[in-house]
Amino acid sequence: MPAARVSSAVMTHPVRRAQAEELCARLGLGGLAMDPDPDGDPSALRTALVAWSRIAEGATHQLMIQDDVAAPRDLLDLVAHCADRFPDDALAFYTNWHARNGAAARLAALAGAGWVRAVPEEFTPTLAVVLPVALADAFRAYAEKTGERHDDEVMAAFLRQDGRRSALLAVPTVTEHTGTSSINGHAAQGVRKAVCPAGSDDARPALTRGWVLEELDWLPYMRYGAGFIRLPGQDATPDARSHFTWREALPRTGLTEELIQETARRERPEDTATAVRKVFGESFADELWIHCLLLGRQAEAAARRHAPAAAGTPTAAEERLKAAAVSTVGVAGLSPERRPEVDQAYTELFSAYAWSAVRSGAALLDRAPADRR
Repeated sequence: MPAARVSSAVMTHPVRRAQAEELCARLGLGGLAMDPDPDGDPSALRTALVAWSRIAEGATHQLMIQDDVAAPRDLLDLVAHCADRFPDDALAFYTNWHARNGAAARLAALAGAGWVRAVPEEFTPTLAVVLPVALADAFRAYAEKTGERHDDEVMAAFLRQDGRRSALLAVPTVTEHTGTSSINGHAAQGVRKAVCPAGSDDARPALTRGWVLEELDWLPYMRYGAGFIRLPGQDATPDARSHFTWREALPRTGLTEELIQETARRERPEDTATAVRKVFGESFADELWIHCLLLGRQAEAAARRHAPAAAGTPTAAEERLKAAAVSTVGVAGLSPERRPEVDQAYTELFSAYAWSAVRSGAALLDRAPADRR
């Protein structure tokens, strides 16, 4: 039995009370944290503060979960075991499939990690997040003084204070976001799903025993159909939240555009590329393949640098987690208005296309100058 004692609350709004009650009953959660001003301006933080105040007597950790979530029945037990393992960290059990944290989790999945440290400058995913009780109390005191309404942005700002570390993101994602509506104004972001969806049987070994990717180095990511690179230490610069295209950032990586383009000409499967171009355009087809090439290169580099002892034949569960992470890369890289077009056939097309680039990227590591890896 885990030593951690986890209490919980589901943050919700009166219009979603029924689904929140169903979630609470199905998972055995502690109760509802209702928006105290449901007719006021939308504010996730206002309701989150209620959830963070609903800590049960004797609890060591608090789980705050949003009402539009699907999760396995053993979520609380899994959370308690993870809290045992990382008793002092903020733990996020859901990461969106897009943006920098999504890319970090996808890279970590391909590297074979169970957890990855969130990038400090981006919002902290708060769909299902756990804090030690003392940290939850400190967050509530901090957040009550802000004028923000987005709890995920305030959480990230809080975790940047006083030398704290950003949250640990669970790489296999056992919680899933349901629907596209948003009381807090995020509907324009379109379909928002988990980066590496997984059942708890596959996720549990990775989360309770898998290694942690703490150091990201440079990070390739996609947004709105284009590829970008987050540079090392970018969070500590005035450009913390700036987006640098992969071409702009490439000189900082030790790679050259000549090498990238030559690899694409040699390795990219033309039939699959043509199929992607036909529906989603030439630019997207090019950007997606190059993004996945860089992703594969960095995942291989992370595995070699941080987990050489874990090298060997992956288990079937580990292979499924990698496949799940790759299955979301294409749809997540599209602009929001085009994501609903991606059915099962296009998901399979994107996956095959992405895997060809990821594997080429892993091989690319050995072609880069040794002193620039």
